[in-house]
Amino acid sequence: MIKFGKGVVKHRVLILIISFALLIPAAFGYFNTRVNYDILSYLPGELESMKGQDILVDEFGTGAFSLCVIEGMEDKDISTLREQIADVDHVKSVIWYDSLADLSVPMDVLPDEIYDIFNNDESDSTLMAILFDTSMSADETMDAIEEIRGITTKQCYLSGMSAVVTDIKDLTNKEVPFYVLIAVLLSVLVLSLTMDSAIIPLFFLLSIGMAIVYNLGSNVIKGEISYVTQALAAVLQLGVTMDYSIFLWHSYQENQERFPGDKNRAMAHAISNTITSVVGSSITTVAGFIALCFMSFTLGLDLGVVMAKGVIFGVIACVTILPSLILVFDKAIEKTKHRVILPDLGNIANWITSHYYIFIILFLVILGPAIWGYNNTNVYYDLAGTLPDSLESIAANNKLEENFDMGATHIVLVDSSLEPKTISKMIDEIDDVDGVKATLGLDAIVGPAIPRDVIPDSIRGELENENYELLLITSEYKVASDEVNAQCDAISGIIKNYDENGMLIGEAPCTQDLITTTDHDFKVVSAVSIGAIFVIIAVVFKSISLPIILVAAIYFAIFINMGIPAYTGTQLPFIASIVIGTIQLGATVDYAILMTNKYKKARYKGAEKKEAITSALQSSIQSIIVSALSFFAATFGVGLYSDIDMISSLCTLMARGALISMLVVIFVLPSLFMIFDKVICVTSAGFRNKNKTV
Repeated sequence: MIKFGKGVVKHRVLILIISFALLIPAAFGYFNTRVNYDILSYLPGELESMKGQDILVDEFGTGAFSLCVIEGMEDKDISTLREQIADVDHVKSVIWYDSLADLSVPMDVLPDEIYDIFNNDESDSTLMAILFDTSMSADETMDAIEEIRGITTKQCYLSGMSAVVTDIKDLTNKEVPFYVLIAVLLSVLVLSLTMDSAIIPLFFLLSIGMAIVYNLGSNVIKGEISYVTQALAAVLQLGVTMDYSIFLWHSYQENQERFPGDKNRAMAHAISNTITSVVGSSITTVAGFIALCFMSFTLGLDLGVVMAKGVIFGVIACVTILPSLILVFDKAIEKTKHRVILPDLGNIANWITSHYYIFIILFLVILGPAIWGYNNTNVYYDLAGTLPDSLESIAANNKLEENFDMGATHIVLVDSSLEPKTISKMIDEIDDVDGVKATLGLDAIVGPAIPRDVIPDSIRGELENENYELLLITSEYKVASDEVNAQCDAISGIIKNYDENGMLIGEAPCTQDLITTTDHDFKVVSAVSIGAIFVIIAVVFKSISLPIILVAAIYFAIFINMGIPAYTGTQLPFIASIVIGTIQLGATVDYAILMTNKYKKARYKGAEKKEAITSALQSSIQSIIVSALSFFAATFGVGLYSDIDMISSLCTLMARGALISMLVVIFVLPSLFMIFDKVICVTSAGFRNKNKTV
C-alpha cells in the first residue's frame, strides 16, 4: 500500500483537479435522480394489495383518488368547482351529485345512507371524489394536487394519500438542506474540540462532502431513491465515515514524528496505514448496510445500497482527496494549529480495569430490563398520523373524520360477471362488518329511484368494465389500527366467499401487508447482520470467542437504545425497529474492534492481562469518544429539527445509539475482557507469543 500512498502524494494536485471536476457530473446525477415519497410502493409486488393497485390502473385507468371536503358552499358553486377540477391535467374524473343527476333533481332522491355518507347538514359540508389517471405518488399526481389546491378555496380540504405524499415532498424538500447544514455545524463544533488545527475540520468536511455528492449523484443509475434515503444519506454518511478522516490525520501526525521534515513521506505512510485499518473497519459498516438489502420491503434495499456505496466513496475520498488537501494547504493548517481543547481521558483506563466487577454487575442488572424494553417498544405504521397538523393533507384528513366520521377507504375488485343479486348479498355482508359505514357500488350510489340506463357512461365506466366491478367501502376506523386490520381480514374473507379472485385494496390493506412484511424482515435483517459481522470478526481475529463478546457488547447497547422508548412511552416508526439495530451494530462495532486490536497486540507482546487491557483502553478511548461524538453530532441536530417523525426518530435513535455504544465499549467491553481473557487467549490466534506464557 506504500506505493499507492506515494502515488497519491506525487499526484495530489491532479487528484484535486479530477475530484472537483467529477462534482459536475455527480451534481447532474443528483438533480436527475427521482425521489419516491410513497413508502407503500416498496412492498413486494407479488402481494395481492399491490397487484390490485396495478389492476386498478390497467383496467380503470385510475391509480389514485382523493376525497375533497367542501364546507359552506352553494350547490351551483360546487358544480362549477367540480368542472374546474376536472380540467386539471391527469384528473380522470370528478364525482359529485351533479355527475349523476342534474342539480334540478333534489338530493333527497338518494338513499338516506348514501346521502349521509357524502353530506353533513350540521357542518354544511359535502364530499367530492377526485380520480387521477396516474399512480398515487407519481409526479403528475402530485402536480395535479398542487394545481387543485390553487383552484380551491379555504373552504375545501383535499384528503387522501396522494395529498399526504405531496405534503411530505414539500416538507422534505424544505428540510433536507437544513439537515446537512445542522450536521455540518455540529460536526465542526465537535471537531474543533478534538482537533489541533482550526481549519483541518473544514478539510475533513470538504472531502466527506465531495464523497457524499459522488454517492448521491451515482444514484441516477438506480433511477430513483426514497425520500427517507435522500434525507438520511448525507448525515449518515458524514457520521459513519468521519472517523476515517480522523484516523488519517492522527496517523499523519505520528508519521511526521517518524520522518521529521519529510511530510510527503509521512503522508505516504499515513495513507498506507489508513488503508490497512480503515478498509478492515469499514467492512463491518458495509456489512451492516448490506444486511438491509435482504428485506422483502425494498426500502431496505434502497437505503442499504446507497449507504454501502457511501461508505466506499468515503474510504476512497479519505485516502485520496483528504491527504491531497492536507498537503496542498499545509501552510494554512500549520498556521492555525492550537492545543486540543478536549482533555485526554485515557488516564481513567486503569480505574476502569481495576473496578471491572462494578461494570459487570451493572451489565447483568441492566441487561434484563433492556431486553424487556427492546421487545416491548411500540411501533406505528400510520404514515400520516405523526405528520404536523399544519399540513393541508392532515387538516383535510381531520376534517374527514370530524365531519363524516370517516377513516380508511377500501376498494373492492370483483368479477363483473357476478350476478347483481350476488353482489348485493355480498355488500349486505360487508355492511355488517364492524366499523363499515357503507359499501358503495353502482346500484348503491344511484339507488332505486334512478334507472341505471340514465346513468352517464362516464360514471358507469368508473365503477365497472367487462372484467371487473369496483366497490368503495368507507370505514370508521383509522389506517394501521388494530380495528381496521381486523376489519380488512373480515372483508377479505367475505369477498373470497363470493369470488376467489376478488381482492381488497387501498391504503389500509397495503399497510396491513406492511406490518406482516416488516415483522418478517426484522428477523431476517437481524440474523443477517449479526451473522455477517460475526463472521467478519471471526476471520479478522481468527477467533471463536471474540465475535461473541464483541457482538454481545454492541447488542447490549442496542437493547438499551431501543428499549428506552418502552419506558418513556414513545412510539417508534416501524422502519426504526428494523434498521436501527443493524446500523448501530455496523457503525459502532468499529469502536470495539479498535480496542480489541490494541489489546491483541499488547497481549502478544507479553503484557499481562490487566496491563494489556488497560493500555488498549488508554490508547483507544480518545479515538472512540471522538468517533462517537462525530456520529452524534451528524444526527442529533437533525433529530431535533425535523418535523417528519420518521426522519426525526431515526436520527435521534442513531445519535443516542452512538453515545450508548461508546459508553458500553469504554466501560463494559474491557470488563468482559478482564473476565474472559484466558478464554480469549486460548480460542484466538495472535494473543499469545510462542515465547511467552498466558
